[in-house]
Amino acid sequence: MPHYTESKILPYTPQQLFDLVADISRYPEFLPWVIAVRIRSREENRMTADLIVGFKAFRESFTSKVTLDSPHSVSVEYIDGPLSHLHNEWHFTEEGEGKTRLDFMVDFSFRSRIFEALAGQFFDRAVQKMTQAFEERANNLYGLSDA
Repeated sequence: MPHYTESKILPYTPQQLFDLVADISRYPEFLPWVIAVRIRSREENRMTADLIVGFKAFRESFTSKVTLDSPHSVSVEYIDGPLSHLHNEWHFTEEGEGKTRLDFMVDFSFRSRIFEALAGQFFDRAVQKMTQAFEERANNLYGLSDA
């Protein structure tokens, strides 16, 4: 089962990073391979969303439940799609004025062993590219802080 974790200090507030990650409907604007998003339901601190991801001729849709704990965390649990398991978490911890420690974790497994083997070959690079896209989005939205 592919698994990835990353921690880093970023020059943004926990609320800024939380808002960016929680704004799922905007993912197609900046995340590689995310083609479309549909929010099925939204409550105060939960939503159910469909993401359509694609690369070349490959297209898949999956549904996840997203739990929001502003400004501390975003947690994603898989409901339906081509995977057998998906879980990811974002944690935002204040590290001084205007800085945040971001802790990110994702793990998943495909139903198909063939897809699982293929995913293992490019998983780390793909996730790094996606986390970099979030960081670039933060810079575009908030600019780099001097803090």
